[in-house]
Amino acid sequence: MSRIKVAPSMMCADFLNLEKQIEVMEARGIDYLHIDIMDGHYVPNFTLGPDFCRRLAAATNIPLDIHLMIENPDSYIPIFAAFGAPALYIHPETSYHPLRSLQLIRSCGARPGIALDPAVPVDSSRPLLPYVDLACIMTVNSGYAGQKLIPHTIDKVKELTAIIDAERLEIEIEVDGNVSWKNIPLMVEAGARILVAGSSSLFEEGTELEATIGRLYQLIGRE
Repeated sequence: MSRIKVAPSMMCADFLNLEKQIEVMEARGIDYLHIDIMDGHYVPNFTLGPDFCRRLAAATNIPLDIHLMIENPDSYIPIFAAFGAPALYIHPETSYHPLRSLQLIRSCGARPGIALDPAVPVDSSRPLLPYVDLACIMTVNSGYAGQKLIPHTIDKVKELTAIIDAERLEIEIEVDGNVSWKNIPLMVEAGARILVAGSSSLFEEGTELEATIGRLYQLIGRE
């Protein structure tokens, strides 16, 4: 089995101690920093933006994993793609021409990805799979931290894994939403290879990041 990667959800980080937390992540070999970009239209919430990504990219060598939960993504892809060749995810239904959007991401030097909400069937995005490096299965509805896992999304991970294996595609599957101590083994067994870890695990209230990273690594078989 390939190495399981960890992408802390930065919307769940402690902003008052962010520099210290980034230092801990660097020391422990965290793979990506997951950044949710929300516009208050596609999802009913606002989160982080270009200035945050710019400062973060300048402060650390950990690659950014940027999730665009926004309408009209083509207008913003060049902006976000400029932050250290990040992974950049769009929701296909937010673009009139999602393949063109994915090609734009790659032409800007970033890694193209798609994100599928719980109600979006895997098969609907099957024609896009040859054009992406990453695919994120949302295991909760997009927009807020702290939600409960939607059970059928684990089957979506399994379905996507089967398609990738059958078509011999080079795609990493990411899971995002209630990536908890209980759910992580189920997600990994289903085929997830990138875990977006937030308030249900790494940033669990009342815990220290150093300790939760250690616990997570032990759970997925990493040192």
